[in-house]
Amino acid sequence: VSNHEPRFIRAWHGHEREGKYAFVASGAALFAVVRVEDWSAPDLQAPIERLVLSEDKPGVLAIPGGHAHGFMTLAPHTRVFFFSTASLEESGEDDYRFPHDTWNPWDVLPR
Repeated sequence: VSNHEPRFIRAWHGHEREGKYAFVASGAALFAVVRVEDWSAPDLQAPIERLVLSEDKPGVLAIPGGHAHGFMTLAPHTRVFFFSTASLEESGEDDYRFPHDTWNPWDVLPR
């Protein structure tokens, strides 16, 4: 997955059962992950975990089932690879999407 510019947000996408793995091959991205207890009425105050992955700090982010996730690109030409524990058919039957600002970890907090 790539975006046309830095600070572009792709969020929120989740699965009750399917797990995902994310790897940043180039550039950098801020990932956010939130546990969802009720998919029809998610807790808007649920704690949000944040993690930056980059080509300079390689790693794999595991996103377990029962969570929604999103990411914001931080650098030009960022490319993120996602891997899944489910087939496309299984994933389509377990797919939940929420607006990008359902949870909002994207703003930089002042010190």
